Amino acid sequence: MATAEEDSLGIRVRGMQFSYDVQQPPLFLDFDLNVAPGSRCLLVGANGSGKTTLLKILAGKHMVGGRDVVRVLNGSAFHDTQLVCSGDLAYLGGSWSKNVGSAGEIPLQGDFSAEHMIFGVEGADPDRRDKLIELLDIDLQWRMHKVSDGQRRRVQICLGLLYPYKVLLLDEVTVDLDVVTRMDLLDFFREECEQREATIVYATHIFDGLETWATHLAYIQDGELRRAEKLSDVDELKSSTNLLSVVEAWLRAETKVVKKNPVQQTFASSPFFSSRHMAYYR
Repeated sequence: MATAEEDSLGIRVRGMQFSYDVQQPPLFLDFDLNVAPGSRCLLVGANGSGKTTLLKILAGKHMVGGRDVVRVLNGSAFHDTQLVCSGDLAYLGGSWSKNVGSAGEIPLQGDFSAEHMIFGVEGADPDRRDKLIELLDIDLQWRMHKVSDGQRRRVQICLGLLYPYKVLLLDEVTVDLDVVTRMDLLDFFREECEQREATIVYATHIFDGLETWATHLAYIQDGELRRAEKLSDVDELKSSTNLLSVVEAWLRAETKVVKKNPVQQTFASSPFFSSRHMAYYR
């Protein structure tokens, strides 16, 4: 049961239903999830299990019926746009773009410098900006249409972290980073959670070093939350210090499970069911 503090400062999902197509069974059906403030929660699951969709719903990019179904920082990310504009709720996904306040989606592959992108964000704390530039080893003279994917990713991450978020949603953003930059960034995230009680949900398939970094784990299979617990309470990790091998065993076991019959459902049966046909997208 969530505490009042978790409801106001963390993430709470209650009975969520969502589908991309009314003709298909729902991806999420009666889905629940709690993430307490200050947590570093790993979101794991096979490709297509719903990780990215869940993160986008939490980020307010998909609307789910009912303002109380998905609560982030005691608000609805879709309806309460100030959460995103203020930087309190930040999402970093796989595209080479960044949503910066009222400017909307800014592409990161044009003929302009890293300095132009980073210093063009209004209201950023100079000390925090300088720290991120140093941490991510960014050359401000980089031309964004000429740099490597890893260098462009560093600029994207820097832009996404310029405001001191309260909830950060990460979707495979470290995939292009070298090991040193990735580990330094994870240390920065740990510091943010421990010093400011920020909350991070991190979907990834790269588990190196995460056994001691994460505090919680949420495992999704075909849109269902199969595990949600403290990492220290995962029984399989008590006999193995390798998170990769534990998650690998879970995913391999999925292939042996007979798929359940799809649940056919229409909008008329629930006022809280959202899909591509009735939901707004950002």
